[in-house]
Amino acid sequence: MGDEFYAILKLTSGEEILSLISIDENDGDPVIVLQNPITMKVLHSHHGIHIKVRSWIEMSSDDIFIIKSDKVITMTETKDERLIEIYKNYLEDEDDLDPLSDSIEKPAGKIKPSRKMGYLSSVEEARESLENLYNLKDTKES
Repeated sequence: MGDEFYAILKLTSGEEILSLISIDENDGDPVIVLQNPITMKVLHSHHGIHIKVRSWIEMSSDDIFIIKSDKVITMTETKDERLIEIYKNYLEDEDDLDPLSDSIEKPAGKIKPSRKMGYLSSVEEARESLENLYNLKDTKES
């Protein structure tokens, strides 16, 4: 098997795929081995530019796919650290959410909600505050 590198492939089907790939010879006919291929779509909104990332074949539990070179229009190696980072982050997130995974690990770091995030109080504190307001109202009416 050849060297592994990150590449963007344009297939004859029109799909664009980002994957860690290697090129292998199969009886003299080169085949492309894709590891965890994903598709990326750039979305423009009034909030800015976003990238939508999806698995190339969503219903498969496999993470390695083989395609023949005649199904590829063009292929370009990418060294763009942002794209590679998005790719790696997506794979890590997918592993965390995989329902077929034997052990689902919870994130190690928990963030405590703050007022800046919209957290005002606990349910218990809010209940006490509202009860105090209600009790003050009752005493003023008497």
